[in-house]
Amino acid sequence: MNNEELKDVVKEKYSEIAVQSKAQNETSCCGSAGCGSGVDYTIFSESYDKLEGYNPDADLGLGCGIPTEFARIKAGDMVIDLGSGAGNDCFVGRALVGEKGKVIGVDFTHAMIDKARENAEKLGFNNVEFRYGDIEKLPVTANKADVVISNCVLNLVPDKVKAFSEIFRVLKPGGHLSVSDVVLKGELPETLKQAAEMYAGCVSGAIQWNDYLQIIADSGFVNTKVQKEKLITVPDEILLNYINQQELDNLKSAGVGIYSITVYAEKPGSDSGCGCGCNC
Repeated sequence: MNNEELKDVVKEKYSEIAVQSKAQNETSCCGSAGCGSGVDYTIFSESYDKLEGYNPDADLGLGCGIPTEFARIKAGDMVIDLGSGAGNDCFVGRALVGEKGKVIGVDFTHAMIDKARENAEKLGFNNVEFRYGDIEKLPVTANKADVVISNCVLNLVPDKVKAFSEIFRVLKPGGHLSVSDVVLKGELPETLKQAAEMYAGCVSGAIQWNDYLQIIADSGFVNTKVQKEKLITVPDEILLNYINQQELDNLKSAGVGIYSITVYAEKPGSDSGCGCGCNC
């Protein structure tokens, strides 16, 4: 599939998920796809229950980390959440920025934007905003954000170079990102790479761990750190929908790893050059 076809697959999948509750996603065992196909999102997600600002209505169980945990968000900050879904990380971020800060969530699924806005209205928040837009061309002006966060979304963006270039553009000089995402160590079988459902399930769209960090560096970021890592085990019964037993055995013997990582990186400050990432 080309990039636009991949985006259409993701939109369709997450539009279905948007109308379900977290409990429905969990009990269907493979998200909205139902058993026998897709990925069980609960193998990625972590519990938000004890976090200030957590709202169960906004939690669809789709993350692979808690990026706000390491994001160094301060009171008064402007925070942008990429792939904001129903607003889960935005509302946690809002508790950190306080009344004087602001959080902007960006998502390219209309159903998710609608759900997030409904949640914000119920909570009475006037400093949380949700914008429809593509991460490869963010609907945000340059040098706007103190912090950019994202949770298990950038692996779904076909052009990750553009995505990180856009993150760099919208961050203020001296600002930083903290993103949770899925990456690989080793190569997936070709049939898994080509499976649309595995792409939408955050597996086949994942790239190599080192390549991911290199894209961040090439975008102009400095002081990159992997703040947290977790090995993800996809159940055999899901993988066997796409590969045969011999391919599964080969996958295991090759030691291929699917990881959730949370990464921190900084945009150089205004005293470190022009801030464009071109070393001018």
